[in-house]
Amino acid sequence: MVGYRLDSGGSAIDRRRKVTFRFDGRAIDGFEGDTLASALLAAGHTTIARSFKYHRPRGVFAAGPEEPSALVTVGRGARTTPNMKAGMVEIHDDLDARSQNAWPSVKFDMMAVNQLPGPLFAAGFYYKTFMGPTKRSWMWFEPIIRRAAGLGAGTHERDPDRYEKLNAFCDVLVVGGGPAGLMAARTAAATGARVILCDEQTEFGGQLLSDPQEIGGKPATEWAGDTLLGLEAKANVTLLSRTAVYGYYDNNTLGAVERVTDHRMSADEATPRERHWTIRAKSVVIAAGTIERPFVFEYNDTPGIMLASAARQFALRHGVAPGKRVAVFTNNDSGWKAARYMAGAGVNIVAVIDPRLDAPSDAEALKAGGTDILTAHVVAKAKGTTALKGVEVVAYAGLSGNLSGAPRALSVDCLAVSAGHQPTLHLASQAGDRPVFNDDIQAFVPNETSTIGGRAYWTAGSVNGAYELADCLSEGEAAGRAAVKAAGFSIRKGRVPSAPKRNEAPIYPMWEVPALVEPAKKFVDLQHDVTAEDVRLAEREGYVSVEHLKRYTTLGMAGDQGKTSNVNGLAIMAAARGVDIQDVGTTRFRPPYQPVTLGAIAGREVGHHFRPLRRTAMHDWHIAHGGKMMNVGQWQRPRYYAAEPDETLEDAYARETGAVRDSVGMTDVSTLGKIDVQGPDAAELLNRVYTNGFAKLPVGKARYGIMLRDDGFVFDDGTTWRLSEHQFLMTTTTANAGPVMSRLEFLLATAWPDLKVSLTSVTEQWAGMAVSGPNARKVLETALDDIDMSNEAFPFMGVRKGSCGGVPVRVARLSFSGELAYEVYAGAHHGLFVWEKLMAAGRRWSIIPYGMEALGALRIEKGHVAGSELDGRTTVDDLALRGMVSTKKDFIGKALMERPDLTDPNRERLVGLVSLDDKPIRNGSHVVAGEKAYDPGKSQGHVTANTYSPALGKYIALALVERGPERIGERLYATFPLKNLHVPVEIVSHHFYDPDGSRMHV
Repeated sequence: MVGYRLDSGGSAIDRRRKVTFRFDGRAIDGFEGDTLASALLAAGHTTIARSFKYHRPRGVFAAGPEEPSALVTVGRGARTTPNMKAGMVEIHDDLDARSQNAWPSVKFDMMAVNQLPGPLFAAGFYYKTFMGPTKRSWMWFEPIIRRAAGLGAGTHERDPDRYEKLNAFCDVLVVGGGPAGLMAARTAAATGARVILCDEQTEFGGQLLSDPQEIGGKPATEWAGDTLLGLEAKANVTLLSRTAVYGYYDNNTLGAVERVTDHRMSADEATPRERHWTIRAKSVVIAAGTIERPFVFEYNDTPGIMLASAARQFALRHGVAPGKRVAVFTNNDSGWKAARYMAGAGVNIVAVIDPRLDAPSDAEALKAGGTDILTAHVVAKAKGTTALKGVEVVAYAGLSGNLSGAPRALSVDCLAVSAGHQPTLHLASQAGDRPVFNDDIQAFVPNETSTIGGRAYWTAGSVNGAYELADCLSEGEAAGRAAVKAAGFSIRKGRVPSAPKRNEAPIYPMWEVPALVEPAKKFVDLQHDVTAEDVRLAEREGYVSVEHLKRYTTLGMAGDQGKTSNVNGLAIMAAARGVDIQDVGTTRFRPPYQPVTLGAIAGREVGHHFRPLRRTAMHDWHIAHGGKMMNVGQWQRPRYYAAEPDETLEDAYARETGAVRDSVGMTDVSTLGKIDVQGPDAAELLNRVYTNGFAKLPVGKARYGIMLRDDGFVFDDGTTWRLSEHQFLMTTTTANAGPVMSRLEFLLATAWPDLKVSLTSVTEQWAGMAVSGPNARKVLETALDDIDMSNEAFPFMGVRKGSCGGVPVRVARLSFSGELAYEVYAGAHHGLFVWEKLMAAGRRWSIIPYGMEALGALRIEKGHVAGSELDGRTTVDDLALRGMVSTKKDFIGKALMERPDLTDPNRERLVGLVSLDDKPIRNGSHVVAGEKAYDPGKSQGHVTANTYSPALGKYIALALVERGPERIGERLYATFPLKNLHVPVEIVSHHFYDPDGSRMHV
């Protein structure tokens, strides 16, 4: 044995192909087929990372997705990926990995000083920190805790890798490629059913890969290989290794992520790094196996302590001894089997410790090889800091649960632990199964096969608590047969290959080992440093519900989601409460079972492909004339137009606003939602969805309308134009164009199918431009061919049809700015032509284009509401729009808008605010009475929109304030604690400018 690499063995590695990778800047050699964990163990690395809270040393603990300790950051620059589990990272020559959550190095971490004031960081310390000892403690501690939060650090650089998404349909999905999963897939595939078999590991086989048993008279690995060859040869079977099924959703829809190229040195641009599978299956077989549990004892987090199943896998699969002197601590026969297998592979097993009185048959072979057999003993304490130096073993009186006699020191550098196995319940629980506790195996198991929420699934193998190989095979065949039959295929019971039965002795129920001397640090959650005492503290402080326990202590809230810690934590809570673990219950398993990258979820929908990018017909003109574009929903609109390269945003919109007030300006309003409403009952539909009447609206007129949700809150507003007796053009806000259309279609399909109405979204078909200002009429008189623009012929809210340079247009006299204004609509293909004709016609009056900031300033000065006020929480009374509500007809939301809480005079209502010290009023600020920024008092409302008003020469804002209209003239403060802003303001009417509306009626 060279280092920790065994002289022979290792079915997963190719000793002929050396791989050199880097870890913490050092070049390390391994073999193809090694994982980062096995290669680091072979090189003698013990401390690989640091824990979250106390920054204690952490080594390899597991070999799979349950790893809570050996978390590393992989890659550099834009390809940096933190919190990768070392046992799931396959090494290659280009691999660059490093330890994390440590400074300046993992061996000497300055943050380990957190261990000294350990009691200060007990369960719930962050809640208590934020609550005291002074009123503003959170202001001091929040930045510190935020900086300390998290483990690995990601990157802000753009991810250069490619991700893809795929939808797949099958008759039977099998999750888990162990003996039960292989048997289920083989059974289902034989009928011709479409089968998908997924496993998150590199190879199919599960426990068979490190368990030299026989199936059907041949080695189990050979049987697994033959089964896979048979499945690969079938066109109706899809095999997905390196694929984690992470979520089970309604109607048998499951989410999975395939790691396509992470194991390669490099990938071509056409190959994705990961592929997200959305699988829709008629039936599902869950054969997800189990997760081994550790013991909870003093300093059980010391590097060198690992799960027995992991130690066995490293020895048999990777040819790596987990230590030079290895002890096994177990309360069940699987730990003994792991010890025997490791000894057979050349690992020096110095002792096996078991609290049970009788040793299983494996003990004879181990004893013959020189292993010390210590039954009726337990490991009470581990010794070592950055590496295990030894353990203290004590005689154990099982019935009393007490330690007896003096501790015995045992010199070991690895302790393999097995406190039992917990079935991997995640997917079954997500499907609606409520786990039950099985006393025979001391673990939670699925309750029964379910068909909840449109899900049809069966569980098989060790996930059911069937730990014998023969039982796994028979359950796999039965589950495959039931699943394929439910999918509509006929099948007879098949032949199950023979496999030996061990008839294992019962497990001894042990979760926590008593300490030699109290107090003692015994860890339950190794990633978040949750101790057994933290669990008991939670019980003493009343957090006895499993959900409260989880959040108060952070047990199971780390990246591993408590795979090795949850059940131990529940058992300790049960003991503290004096109840059975079944009575404590479990937390609800939620997706994802494994962390899912945002790249896998997004696929190719990134950058400009994230969602459709909409540009108006005048987009290029805006950019060519200095327009600084911004995203407004899916659209791009000019925020402002820079007259000079160094012109600031505030200077630009003040200039644009002043031009509209003094002469004329034009803005692009093409993004407003536009819905063509036609049919004999079109007016009736509008009458039912708007609060005000539309049935008698004359042809050639427009009307402003308010639309409510069913619950009485304001949904949307806009103008609707009557183009003919049975045709209307409804306009909506940009953000609600889609929701309003969907809502109307829903109402016509469900509530009012008798109405004869046709709806067509025409938002993209019309280009729109608003011409505003005292000279707006003159511009249109010059540009339009055949519309009488006089006040008498074209009154306010009038709608006219005409042409501009021969292009048909529709014009409505509407004003969002408070000035004389018109909206001109032309077909989208002619939008740029009409825009340029209007700009040319307006040169005589110095017309300028204006953007969103000026548009906002104009509407705030006028007191018009928009999206920030229509936030789904406001009513017509809140927004001073009660006058828009008809008392003569019914409409959506009418009944519930009169609820007492929605008509309470103490509600926050719309007002204006004026800054009293010539400072901006920040949007989102709270309106308070307290004069001191550090003691602002209770929030009495909030700012919804803010601007600098060129017309008033002041900073102003719209706000929703408790009993606002009654408090005109009152002086308060607009406070924004995160930026330490505290601005004195006066409450005024929200109609800052031209309150009687005379300017738009000239």
